[in-house]
Amino acid sequence: MSRIGKKAVPIPDGVSANLEGRQISVKGPKGELALVLVDEVSAEMGEDGITVAPKDDSQRARAMWGLSRSLLANVVTGVHEGFAKTLEINGVGYRAQVQGKNLQLTLGLSHDVAYPIPDGIKIECPKPTEIIVSGIEKQKVGQVAAEIRKYRPPEPYKGKGIRYAGEYVFRKEGKKK
Repeated sequence: MSRIGKKAVPIPDGVSANLEGRQISVKGPKGELALVLVDEVSAEMGEDGITVAPKDDSQRARAMWGLSRSLLANVVTGVHEGFAKTLEINGVGYRAQVQGKNLQLTLGLSHDVAYPIPDGIKIECPKPTEIIVSGIEKQKVGQVAAEIRKYRPPEPYKGKGIRYAGEYVFRKEGKKK
């Protein structure tokens, strides 16, 4: 039994959900998203929100039950509040700034990196050493943050590079004489 799947997804004030067969469309103050459920699960609208249930007792149906409920909860949270990831840049001369539709990164390479900002994603640089990636789709926000981090992941000796806010980087001791 899925513990997550048993819980209904509450629909907050200001958010409307429409259920048509396997298609669920959710509209809120931040935007509109749609989700298509797999064949093995079904959804129902109730007073406490949207409930997801497996159609049969197969292994795949039970596996998709909790997944579908989590994806639906992410869609509802995204259109209501949105998602954000914060990245920190450590290193002498390392900095970032938004220029038009690109994120300009200076990371100690022989050239500056121009990362094109995808549609549906908003990137802000309140400080030259801080990047905030935000949007309504959780998967897209995480993917963009991972792609930016991949240009210069934090290294273990000096800790230089791009890291997530609050990420712990295991530090190694340097050479000994």
